Amino acid sequence: MTKKINIKKIAQLTGHNASIFALTRGKDAEHFRSAAGEGWVAEWNFNDPDLGKLIAKVESQIFSLCNISKENRLVAGNMNGGAHWVNLDQPEDTKNVLHHKKGIYGMLQIDDFLYSVGGDGVLTKWSISEAKTIESIHLSNQSLRCIDFNKKRQEIAVGASDNSIYLLDAATFILKKTIENAHENSVFSIKYHPDNQHLMSGGRDAHLNVWNIVNNFEKVSSQPAHWFTINDIFFHPKGHLFATASRDKTIKIWNAQTFELLKVLDTIRHGCHVNSVNALYWSTFNDYLVSGSDDRSIIIWEIKE
Repeated sequence: MTKKINIKKIAQLTGHNASIFALTRGKDAEHFRSAAGEGWVAEWNFNDPDLGKLIAKVESQIFSLCNISKENRLVAGNMNGGAHWVNLDQPEDTKNVLHHKKGIYGMLQIDDFLYSVGGDGVLTKWSISEAKTIESIHLSNQSLRCIDFNKKRQEIAVGASDNSIYLLDAATFILKKTIENAHENSVFSIKYHPDNQHLMSGGRDAHLNVWNIVNNFEKVSSQPAHWFTINDIFFHPKGHLFATASRDKTIKIWNAQTFELLKVLDTIRHGCHVNSVNALYWSTFNDYLVSGSDDRSIIIWEIKE
């Protein structure tokens, strides 16, 4: 029997002056960070969410954000292809490295390296200690929109605007497989399932696809999950649920075992966003789900079963 999902809107935060494109964990589990189109990075405390703190500011739209683990640093990717390396202890020493020829749409840290994907179709590996590029691979003539990493397989997955998914060996940077026509349009979101058996992808075609990574990435299912682009996918800390965010202004909660839709968070019934939902972050703190939108607001949700 499907468990009933209860939704409570904890807070709606309005500190940003532009669309919010990125959400991450903060300095600890009680905090989270947001980045938006006005170039601000803010940190918020779940215990007192109305008082956000501006922790970094850059002179361009921020599309992606990555915390450097075990250090008080972060990297913000901007619309012009620049990576802003921010030392939060000395924000005035921010280093902007203009590398990609177009916007940086996704970033992630793997051990001592940072990986970025850009609108120029390039995947780049960076040295975190030196804040400089090590090597790049040109995967597509169109934008690379999203990136994720599977630790067990030591594998990187990249979604692209050419409708493809690219799978690479993280250590050797060798392209292992290309899933062509993974979606009917751009692949905007990608996430490895915590079960190490599946890869999830969301497209501009509004479909949510599930791939069996053990069986040579056979497509397990494809369903019209939203009305418009699926911008983000994020798993519950325990891995039994996941959420999708869409340009259709909704957030949907799914069963991670059966891929069954459990709940729709919309504007009328739940006070959800009034514009595209761009980013999600599911925290270990009270299992709060955080969403960021084109409406310039952030919503903290309590999801109870």
